[in-house]
Amino acid sequence: MAVPSAPPRYGTSVIGMPSTSEGATVTTRLSLTERVLHVWQKRHTPEGKQLIRYSMVSVISTAVSFAVLGLVFGVFHLFGEVGSTLFANTVASVPSYFLTRNWVWGKSGRSHLVKEIIPFWVMSALGIAFSIVGAAVAKRIGEHFGLSHFEQTLLVEAVNIASFAIFWVAKYLVFNRIFKVHPLEELDELVEAA
Repeated sequence: MAVPSAPPRYGTSVIGMPSTSEGATVTTRLSLTERVLHVWQKRHTPEGKQLIRYSMVSVISTAVSFAVLGLVFGVFHLFGEVGSTLFANTVASVPSYFLTRNWVWGKSGRSHLVKEIIPFWVMSALGIAFSIVGAAVAKRIGEHFGLSHFEQTLLVEAVNIASFAIFWVAKYLVFNRIFKVHPLEELDELVEAA
């Protein structure tokens, strides 16, 4: 099914960056609908397929993290907010690495410690550290407002998801460099549009 292409708005480049038209520079951000339409139009290109697969790995990783966090913190009370967040996100990072490397970037064979494994875990650790800060804030909010354990669990889950959403684009750009599949310039337009 072909999706009709909408003409770019006056004074706006396809990726929402400043463009010059008749001497005036106008910067307009693309709406979410325009971004989704742009990715949909690119879905059959190698870069579009890669971005969609990366998104699916993020969904899978988030679901694993969400489920583990819900069980460890919400149901079994094994750790507090911070420990549960650390555990859940570490568990979710393992399938994320293999899916990202094999399915998204099409790499096979033995992983390279310095070029692939360490950079992946450094980025994952940054995301986990950010989510731990969020979990600590969630704990303080819960204590301040006297939230029930169920409400606290929902808050910790929401903060965890928000933490990783912030790192999503940055990780995509870094992983593209790690696994060296496409030159960064080819992906700029697609990532900016997403």
